[in-house]
Amino acid sequence: MSAPPARPTPAPSLHAYALGLGAAAPGAVPPPGGHPLPDTARPSGGARPRPPHREARATVARLLLAGATGADTDRAAAETERALVACGVREHLVFHSAAALDPGDPAAARALARRLVRGGTTVHGVAAGLGLLVRLGEPEDVPYLRALGALDGVFRYAYEALDPLDRPAAALLWLTHYPLNGPRRLVEAVAERDHAAVREALLGLAPRDRRMGPDHARRVAEATGLAELLDRAPEDTALLAQALRLLARTVAQGDHGVEILEYADAVALYGTVAERARLLPPDPGHQARLLTLAQDLHSGASHLLDWAPGRREAVLGRLLDAVREPAGTGRRADWIRRTARHLRAARPDTPAAAPRLRIEVAVPDPAGPEPVETRPLVDGRPILPGAFPQGRGDTPEELLDTGSLRAGAEPRPVRLGVTSCAEACCGALYATVRREGAHVVWSGWRRPGREPELPAYRFDADAYDAEIARAEHDHGWTWPARHTARLITAGLRDRPEALTRWGLRQGWISTDFRDPDVTVVTFTGPPPDGAGGRGPFYTWHLPDDGGPPAERAAEALRRMSETDPRTFAERPRPTGAGPSPGTSGPLQR
Repeated sequence: MSAPPARPTPAPSLHAYALGLGAAAPGAVPPPGGHPLPDTARPSGGARPRPPHREARATVARLLLAGATGADTDRAAAETERALVACGVREHLVFHSAAALDPGDPAAARALARRLVRGGTTVHGVAAGLGLLVRLGEPEDVPYLRALGALDGVFRYAYEALDPLDRPAAALLWLTHYPLNGPRRLVEAVAERDHAAVREALLGLAPRDRRMGPDHARRVAEATGLAELLDRAPEDTALLAQALRLLARTVAQGDHGVEILEYADAVALYGTVAERARLLPPDPGHQARLLTLAQDLHSGASHLLDWAPGRREAVLGRLLDAVREPAGTGRRADWIRRTARHLRAARPDTPAAAPRLRIEVAVPDPAGPEPVETRPLVDGRPILPGAFPQGRGDTPEELLDTGSLRAGAEPRPVRLGVTSCAEACCGALYATVRREGAHVVWSGWRRPGREPELPAYRFDADAYDAEIARAEHDHGWTWPARHTARLITAGLRDRPEALTRWGLRQGWISTDFRDPDVTVVTFTGPPPDGAGGRGPFYTWHLPDDGGPPAERAAEALRRMSETDPRTFAERPRPTGAGPSPGTSGPLQR
């Protein structure tokens, strides 16, 4: 008599699989990228046609809504998972479609999500459940999300669902899978709950490392409970200095948004750093970072944190009181003096004393990579961080030197902010500026995606004109090379024939990104052989020789007028390699 055929081994739920891995190595931190998935997590069934994006999202929504109405949740979850695998929609689109779904009956959708998360055997099923839990998750879901966060192909979705529920745990998960050299050691110390080891690992980080972006810095602060850690060590100046470095890095503008507004302990950490700032040695790095925080409190995203009445002003005052006159010379020392003087003078006696409109030019710490930006403040509050967090203010050359903010008889769109990549890539923030009798109005706000939640701002026309004129003529924020660049631009605006007589078109004119003490003039020549398209791109570098900017600009304009600039500019790049005229180039800062 032949033996009965062996029954196939049931596929494990991904949650049970993750728990088994954890039990096999208690306390071990998962490898970056997560543990490999079991073979059953992505069933083979041949290549399936991929539905178009809109159809795919509609399919996922239909399947999840139908599953949520099932009387037997276990059966509904199993059927929904099979249907999601069979429909051919990519895993990431399953997750994002579920996360965006209006569930109708939240309790029923949450029950379905939990069955998919806890019992799902495929990435499709678990991703759908995790997507639903982004909005529907509760504290009881946290252990399941943390366990699934150890798996490759799932941890990104687990992080998104965990982040609204447990920020420190989500931050630790993120650092586990996206480590730098230091954060890996830090993750192990946090996982072991060893406060002394956490401190040592924190002190070993280098927040000025270009690889550590604002998102990394924010998550390091969250995962370590930095605000609480600092509270427990009032005499620890080394930890205080590192907290200052991390906070200053967090307030920097990232490529994907404003990280400081995502940091729940930002107000507490700001307060502790400000109260103890005088304990820090007066080296230029500490002084510059204190000013970076003060500048962001004054006109940046930190202004918009949830401050108690008068608290922001008090913290700003303590930061500025701790900044001392630098002993050295050089651009950073000059920036410290100029910025401290400006911020002290700009503090109104009371919040009510803030002008209706103020145009601030924010020059960042010269030791960092951030560019100069123009920040409009209305009633003392910055507009851009809340309305356009993925972008930053346009350069003063683009917004002020061109007269873009002047209000004329005809309404016109004005670009106030742009993403770091380019407007053509991720967009910009626009307002329509128009004059209405005794008022100037900013309205008609637009940006990519949903419209910004901004009202129409009305300004007294006389006060508005005076503020725009003040901002346009304010050169106090500049340094010699940047001032020279602005004067060259103004000269070419008045005398474009200095370039056009040679068949050349003006490009961007600013300072070198790698060396801000070098003025850069760019221009394009005619297309070769009269062909269409853009001609070769030329770059002329003018290092600061210590001469007055006005004289250096006049000499540059004279030389361009009298001699073909192609004879002394750098050799051209291939046709089409340079930026379009009037746009920011890769060397501009």
